[in-house]
Amino acid sequence: FGSRLSCLLTCPRPKSAACASFAAMSYETADSQKEEFRKYLEKNGIISQLTRVLVGLYEEPERPQNAIDYIKKYLGAPTGVDVEELRAENDELKRQNSDLEAKLASLTQQLKELQAEQNEG
Repeated sequence: FGSRLSCLLTCPRPKSAACASFAAMSYETADSQKEEFRKYLEKNGIISQLTRVLVGLYEEPERPQNAIDYIKKYLGAPTGVDVEELRAENDELKRQNSDLEAKLASLTQQLKELQAEQNEG
């Protein structure tokens, strides 16, 4: 295997039968992977959806300035969203949630203690 790999790395064209055989196997593997991926895209409707997007873009009377935003809009993705701002807001909300959970636990403990005192008295 090592000689096959070194042959592939050093030889632009296979010089031995082993190199030729290994090269053919790697092409077959690449082709089968491509075919498998194509079937995956087809099965999940990605090819048809992309085709619709591209046809829609082609049929636009005026080409949009930003084709990526057009495609995002066509697919229903939000445009003009500041991801960093959303992450910062998410972090702040997580921190607030954590604070509120701690406060809830503290108040729950205080309530249990007061109920215990009331039951004793």
